[in-house]
Amino acid sequence: MVDEDRGSLPYRLVHGEALVAAAAWAMGEAGVDLVDVTVPWHVVADSGRALVLHDPLCPMTPPDFIASCVRTAAARDVVVVGVRPVTDTVKQVVDGRLGATIDRDGLAAICSPVVLPARVVAALDGRPVTDFVALVDQLRSSAGVALVEAPPSARRAETDEDLRVLEALTEPR
Repeated sequence: MVDEDRGSLPYRLVHGEALVAAAAWAMGEAGVDLVDVTVPWHVVADSGRALVLHDPLCPMTPPDFIASCVRTAAARDVVVVGVRPVTDTVKQVVDGRLGATIDRDGLAAICSPVVLPARVVAALDGRPVTDFVALVDQLRSSAGVALVEAPPSARRAETDEDLRVLEALTEPR
């Protein structure tokens, strides 16, 4: 569970639970063992196991999706990254002026999880960076990376409005 550099938002509520608690529950339901940040990195690296990084700002990522990403990382020996399609209009900025519209079909928004297979974990010098975009950029050059479309409920919440949308999208029936 990665809550560093995310401010207080991971401790806001979604369906009456802290985002970090909802995300931890999903990891447990997916069969992923949580690792406390106090565990020395060499213990994690030497474990021979994949490392699943889950962003509590994506608290409603379904456990079955997380488990599927773990299976894919193990079967294909690649880093697996949950992504959502980009729906906003994205523009180039040239010399401080708006330029051409960028084709969204070539873009993806990183969400959760990011699964590092055991080979990648063992090769890291230390804990991976907590910025998932920077991490994926870093790993693209040294490890295979598979982007897997995450379900809408895995969307990232960065504002209170995002949380309201996420709650409406995942309202228990």
